[in-house]
Amino acid sequence: MNALASASIGIGAILGFVAVTFGAFGAHALRSRLSPEMLAIWKTANEYHFYHALALVLVGVCARHAKMPGLDIAAGCFLAGVIVFSGSLYVLALTETRWLGAITPIGGLLFLAGWAWFAWAAMRA
Repeated sequence: MNALASASIGIGAILGFVAVTFGAFGAHALRSRLSPEMLAIWKTANEYHFYHALALVLVGVCARHAKMPGLDIAAGCFLAGVIVFSGSLYVLALTETRWLGAITPIGGLLFLAGWAWFAWAAMRA
């Protein structure tokens, strides 16, 4: 297996583990501590975190089976998107620090860039 495939699958699996952990934490430990608005923000962060953990695994599977230039960029965008988008929302939900909401769209743009690079790589293969 090539390095991109191994890294994407491994990092995606770790992110999936963390997403499940954070989802359970939000559903059980935070339910009584956060307002409904902040709990909804936590849930949004967790959903996108999980979707993009799976996207990283998919990139790794594709990298393992086909030569698709650009997958490394897609993987990097997905990982950075999880950190920026989901990370800013997790912190916002816990701290109610509203200015973090200004950072979140950058993570969304990283997700979009990741999907665009993934599509480009798939169409060029």
